[in-house]
Amino acid sequence: MLQQDDTKLEIFGFGDDADDNFYCLVNTRKSPEGIDLEKLSSADPRKFDEALNEMGCILLLRGDELEELISRGAITDSDLHSSIYELAVKEGIIE
Repeated sequence: MLQQDDTKLEIFGFGDDADDNFYCLVNTRKSPEGIDLEKLSSADPRKFDEALNEMGCILLLRGDELEELISRGAITDSDLHSSIYELAVKEGIIE
């Protein structure tokens, strides 16, 4: 199983609002440098998910999805990386 130390949380935005932020849990074994936003921005929109997968993206959440998970108590905002990793394990995304 992929350990938390083998992941990192990257936050990037495509707008001015908090909802325009994306939270990406990245497999650093697969992509030690994380998500290459320049490469991602030039990816074919029809293959966007495939491009993210190739870059090691395990789980991608929009800002509004993150806020919903926090309000439900599924994750905490005190340590997002740990919380999102634990959620991915609980949901079977990381096995």
